Amino acid sequence: MIRPRLADLGWELHCLDRDPNGDLEVMSIDVLDGDALDAATVGCGAVVHLAGIPSEAPLAQILEANVQGTQAVLDAALRRGIRRVVLASSNHAVGMWERSGDEKLEVDIRPRPDTFYGVAKVALEALGQLYSDRFGLEVVSLRIGTCVEQPRNRRELATWLSPDDAARLIDASLRGQVSGHVIAYGVSANTRGWWDLSTARELGYQPEDDAERFADVIPAEGSRRPRTGVLPPPAPERVGGAFTSIPLGGLSRSFLPSHPGGEQ
Repeated sequence: MIRPRLADLGWELHCLDRDPNGDLEVMSIDVLDGDALDAATVGCGAVVHLAGIPSEAPLAQILEANVQGTQAVLDAALRRGIRRVVLASSNHAVGMWERSGDEKLEVDIRPRPDTFYGVAKVALEALGQLYSDRFGLEVVSLRIGTCVEQPRNRRELATWLSPDDAARLIDASLRGQVSGHVIAYGVSANTRGWWDLSTARELGYQPEDDAERFADVIPAEGSRRPRTGVLPPPAPERVGGAFTSIPLGGLSRSFLPSHPGGEQ
């Protein structure tokens, strides 16, 4: 989704993937291979790091791909003298926070990850802060919402990031003024949006899409009344959605080994 849109915005792209899947414009590389990263980043002015496991998985796998992989990219940037790195964080770094009326969640709230995946995104942001503080890198961590062609349910009317706006956000993260480490939420200009876009807008992000135009084609959820005719009070809505209740590690807890003290 992003590659052609960034090219249209004037960027010359050098694309890397562990499995290019036959795409001749993409170089095959393992993000943990430092020598390969050094060779692949010759002449690059900035790095957009999107590699990693994109959903819940066992913690060891998540840490290797999403945390160690991020460190490898930041180290390669240092070795190559690349000053700007854009990292793909996630709303799941703060997924256990509950919605509170019309208040927007700001970027400086305490992390509350909803999964091992979310834990890795908290660690990614911490690495961005560390490498900014220690080495002067300009790092932007984007807490991306739901980046799909169009929202599919009621939650995504708040969390949607259109592909066009995703390109605008990355473009702003590459061109904007960055001092140290910046965290920004990645959503479109949604009428029902939950997250504060002020830091993204300070980078120059100007979202143009709003999920509300899809609201009429998405059915209401939980609209059936019980036999008493009285709806129970709604459960608190956590911003991480389904991620707040899926099994940790992507496995059923009944399959996890038991340990002394009843811990699993």
